[in-house]
Amino acid sequence: LVSESLNYCAESLCSLDRGSEGLPLAMHAVKIRKIVFGTSHPAYAHALSILASCYYAVGRSCDALGFLEECIDICEQAFPKNHANLIPNLMNYGKVLRGSTADLRKARDVFERAIAIHRINFKEGQRAAELEKCTQEVSEINVRIAAGADMQTEQTESPVELALARRIPSLDVYTSGSPVIVVTDVGRDVDDEYCLVLLSALKRMHLLNPIAVITTLSPQGKRACLARGILDSLALPGVPVGIGSAGGVVDGVELEVYAADYARPCSCVVQDGGELMVEALRSSPDRSVQVLIIAALTDVATLMKEHEALFVQKAKEVIVMGGAKPLDQTSTHVEPDSAYNNNCDMDAAEYVYSRCQELGVPTLTISRYAAYGCPVAVSVLEDLCKTEHMVAHNIKCVSVDSINSLWQKVNYPAADLRREKLPARCDRTWFCRTFFGSDDVDKQPDESIWPLLKNLNMYDPLALMACVPAYRETNFVWDTIYVNGTPHRIAGVSENQNGIVDARGMSDEMASLFGLAFRNALQNIC
Repeated sequence: LVSESLNYCAESLCSLDRGSEGLPLAMHAVKIRKIVFGTSHPAYAHALSILASCYYAVGRSCDALGFLEECIDICEQAFPKNHANLIPNLMNYGKVLRGSTADLRKARDVFERAIAIHRINFKEGQRAAELEKCTQEVSEINVRIAAGADMQTEQTESPVELALARRIPSLDVYTSGSPVIVVTDVGRDVDDEYCLVLLSALKRMHLLNPIAVITTLSPQGKRACLARGILDSLALPGVPVGIGSAGGVVDGVELEVYAADYARPCSCVVQDGGELMVEALRSSPDRSVQVLIIAALTDVATLMKEHEALFVQKAKEVIVMGGAKPLDQTSTHVEPDSAYNNNCDMDAAEYVYSRCQELGVPTLTISRYAAYGCPVAVSVLEDLCKTEHMVAHNIKCVSVDSINSLWQKVNYPAADLRREKLPARCDRTWFCRTFFGSDDVDKQPDESIWPLLKNLNMYDPLALMACVPAYRETNFVWDTIYVNGTPHRIAGVSENQNGIVDARGMSDEMASLFGLAFRNALQNIC
């Protein structure tokens, strides 16, 4: 019944030209029916057809075609030959083919097959509107073929790449929110995913407007598939996702990407994330774009080296989840410290910081100390699961695995490659002090540490909160140094000066926004 309600609402939203709102509902219906019926049942196929309609409605025909082909394959196996239940799916498939590709002849064949099946199953006058629609489609396609429309070169570019070629229209920062480019290593740990969840809430509030999400850290392509699925499930199918660099990882090495049902290959992901960032900047007003880096700084360093003038013209500021060396009275500039994101590619980190200060581009650094000073209770994860959103449930499962994996890594010797670029300071003692406030706990490296946890640190969501002026000015304490008249600010310069004004208030606000994002994505149905 739940999946049927989700399908009905998704289909209704599509008919109202609100396909992006219907998409999360259809994705959840597919997941439910996969669990209940399996992947060879007609009920699952029907859910795929609704999901395809949503993707087609938002201009993602590449996804729609794949789901419809899977749907028809299932129906071919589940029903007798030329069964009437094939007709609606064939009509949907033909519509997408006709509207999104130059293969008009294939679209005509699909509609003609629907007509033939209709005549086998129904007497004259039965379901006449269906037959009339198919006949009309064939007639219109024949006219287009006669006019030579089928001789066009098929467009193989993704919708996003085509949008980049046409240049994205200028953004209105006053009504859509501040444009932001997010560089993320999502799939590494859950706070990147929480950051994207929070981003969807802030977009709905017209505070931020994501114009590009770039995935970095090998395997960056798999991370892009995950980011695409997350954004789709949060009703953000129009936010472009691009594949960035390996993020300082040596060739041939792939770090962990956790699994998710909603992560899947998608041809609309832009293969050149650098090109996506360039076009996103070009489309934006001068000095308007916030560049949020919650991963290695490699991609932004490359962008600055290759398009420095454009970067200076368009970038409002650079926000980094990382860390900086302590400032004192003799400090003349900001330098990156050994934080994980910096450590992934220290040369890139040093370049971004030094060049921003030379060029007069403001920087904000949110350090690990700020995250330590604003923990979120583990119970929040349980509360978010009550929204029944698939991302909330997956994050909960991954959080357990991630924290146990970190526990294992901190117990390895500093030179052990299994630590995967974890700074040497992050050892067993650091873990226990960070999460438990003691020097050690009675747990072996191969035991689950999760039952002992009371709080989690939300590094990346905290950095995103700092992108919003209202939160930045009231919830953070900044250490500021001016370089050539430009401010460069750090939140959290030490354990005692963590840069957080009201930890409980900030953590409650983030938890509230997470819940808002999940509930809104599901239209408050679940």
